[in-house]
Amino acid sequence: MKIARRSRFKVEIPTASTSDIAFLLILFFMVSTVFRTEQGIHINLPKAKSTERIRLRRNTVNVWVDNDGFITVQDKRISLAQLGYFLQNQLAANPDLIVLLRADKEAKYGVVNKIVEKMKAVKALRLVFATDFEE
Repeated sequence: MKIARRSRFKVEIPTASTSDIAFLLILFFMVSTVFRTEQGIHINLPKAKSTERIRLRRNTVNVWVDNDGFITVQDKRISLAQLGYFLQNQLAANPDLIVLLRADKEAKYGVVNKIVEKMKAVKALRLVFATDFEE
């Protein structure tokens, strides 16, 4: 017959380094994560003899126009009416919004003009035309 003995030692899982492990995991995921940026569409910007480099990071929205006249905003192809609605919503959230228009050099002027007129209609009056520097 076996006699059951009770152990004098209490079994515990050490948790002293748990916070260190959690911190290292958070740090690892922060360093290894790649954030997706706007890809836009492939366009050839028009050349300019004199340009001013503007570093705009905040308060901007990129509007792409390719040579076929298609409009892309935040990697989504939209129509001119949808662009007006989108800009109106963005301006309501951020009145300091700046529109960065990246139009292909082969894009028809009528499309660019319609975009500018739509911006005037929704009171998006801060506009920057993107160009390449001609050396």
